[in-house]
This record gives sequence, structure tokens and C-alpha cells, in this order.
Amino acid sequence: MNYPEFMASLAKGALPHVFLLAGEESYYTRRAEEAILRRLLPTPEERADALIRYEEMPPIDVLMESLETAPFFTDKIVVLVRDAAIFRAGKKKDEEDLSSSKDTHADCLITLLSDLPSTTYAVFTLGAKPDKRRKLYQAVEKYGRVLESEPVRTWTVENWLNGRLREMGRSMQREARSFFLNVVSMMPTISLEFLDRQLEKLTLYTDNAQFTEADLRAAFSEMPEVSVFALMDAVSARDVQRALDLLARCRADGVHFTVLLALLTRHVRQLWQAKRLLMTGTPPKGLGKVMGLHPFIAEKLGGHARGFSEATLARAILSLADADYLLKTGQAGDELLEDALIRLCRK
Repeated sequence: MNYPEFMASLAKGALPHVFLLAGEESYYTRRAEEAILRRLLPTPEERADALIRYEEMPPIDVLMESLETAPFFTDKIVVLVRDAAIFRAGKKKDEEDLSSSKDTHADCLITLLSDLPSTTYAVFTLGAKPDKRRKLYQAVEKYGRVLESEPVRTWTVENWLNGRLREMGRSMQREARSFFLNVVSMMPTISLEFLDRQLEKLTLYTDNAQFTEADLRAAFSEMPEVSVFALMDAVSARDVQRALDLLARCRADGVHFTVLLALLTRHVRQLWQAKRLLMTGTPPKGLGKVMGLHPFIAEKLGGHARGFSEATLARAILSLADADYLLKTGQAGDELLEDALIRLCRK
């Protein structure tokens, strides 16, 4: 189940005795792990006495010994195994351990996890997709609960944002939400851990229940993505002087030219794609689904794309390709980036 479903399930009734928290979004697996431990072992004293923690997968016989340990000072034992490679695909040795008829440890573990003692709980985490074909995974899915921690994309991050704001007892003005989504769209990889810290920092800037755009700009001001977003916005508006000023700021902030080139090229390609889609009849509100972008971001791109001719966008792509080659081979400097911006913004 996904993260919202999983977290909701933790608040309902008795917990199963085995969990697998697996997927590429570590933010979700860490929060789910903490929620389980908070439910099972709510006090530091209980965790000190009842939690058996492994930071990597132990030998199967060692794990089974822990799972069969009887509690002495508490009413339960919780065995937490991080980086549980036994669930991972692509490890030949692990596959042999699980499938070889000569090694009965894996079968014994499956049997044990299928019917753990009433005083024992097992929590496995894995920072990758698990191999669902394995009998071990299928046993956990049948007798326990599995979190599928999928990475967050630009078009799904608003779901996370809404949930986090509810937890914080805050909300965002429309302009602030727009600013947030635009900044996130500039990130090569979305880190929920990072965004969560920024939102926590935001609470230090204001006690207001509703965040404004000014609040977000203050809290996010040190992020290079803020300047990069502003640069793309200036390009979209074809404001050449502002674009050049922001380019200089990005470089002064330490944004490497390869990052700027990649983002500029992506932005121009998206403008071109949006223009072609609009020309072939795709409605503005339908751009997001086709382009794999948040609907708000895609619709905004469509609005900007109308101001460019296809010829201008085609020349810009060629200019950026030339700049990429010449900059990477040391034959030119930032003046090529400036020239590409001037050509793109030219009316």
C-alpha cells in the first residue's frame, strides 16, 4: 500500500507482527518506521529494553534467534532490520540463499515470519524496490503489511505538501503554493527530507496560520533552485535584462554551468512540446497529463509557449547544444550562456 494508506492503517486496530517498508523514497520509510515504533514502544525506556536493531541484514540464523528471543523486562520484542537485502532483487548470493534446497534457513525464516510469537514484531526496511516474486516477500505481504515507498514526482508532490501542511496545522496562499511548485519543478531530484526541513524552517519565520509567498521566499532564499526558477521565469517572459542578471546571480551562487545548461535545455524543450501540443488541439488544462508535469506548471508553460515561434525554440536548442560542447571542452565561458539567453529572449 502507499504511504497515506499505510499510515492510516497504523491507527486502526491491532498491528500485524511483521512489516516491510521498501522503496526509493527514504522519507516515507523513515516516518513509517518511527510511527510503528511509536505505536509499539512509545517510551525511551521500552526502546532501550525491547528493541533489537540491525543496521544491515544479519545472517538468517542470527535473525531467527533474535525473532525467537523471549522478552524479559517488557511485554514484547521488536526486531528492526534496516537495509534488509534479503528482499532485494539482483543479488545472486541472496537468491541462492533463498532458493537453494540445500539451505533450509530461508524456508525456516518464512515459516517463522508467517506465525511469529505473540510477543515478537519484525520490521524490515529497504531503500529500493523489493522483489515481489520471492516467497519471503509474499509471506510478509500475506501475514503482515508492506509499504511501497514510491519516489515523489513533480506532479505528485502537492499531495505530500497538503498532508504535511495538515500535520503542521498550516496552509498556503495560492501565490505561495505556486511559488513552491515552481521551485520544486527546478529540482533535478526531489528530496522530501530537504523540503520537510524547509517547511519546518518556515515555521520560524512566521506564526501566521497561512504561509504567504513572501514567507516562502524568505525561508527558501538560499536555495539555488529559487534563482534558477526566477531565471526560467524571466526566459519565459522574454525579459532579457532580468534573465542576464539572474544568470549572473546563479553563477555567483555556485550553480555550475552544466546544471544551468541542462535546466535551460529542458525548459526550452518543454516550451516547444507545449507549443506543439497546443497547435495539435490539446487543451491547456490537458498538458500536464501528456507532459508528465503538475497541471499548474504545464498550463503555465503553455501560456508562455504561445509567445515563442517554433523557429526561435529550434534555434535555441541548437545554440544550447553548441554551448554545451564548447563549455565542456573549455573553448568558451559564460558568454555562450548569455548569448543563448539573448537569442531566446529576442522578440
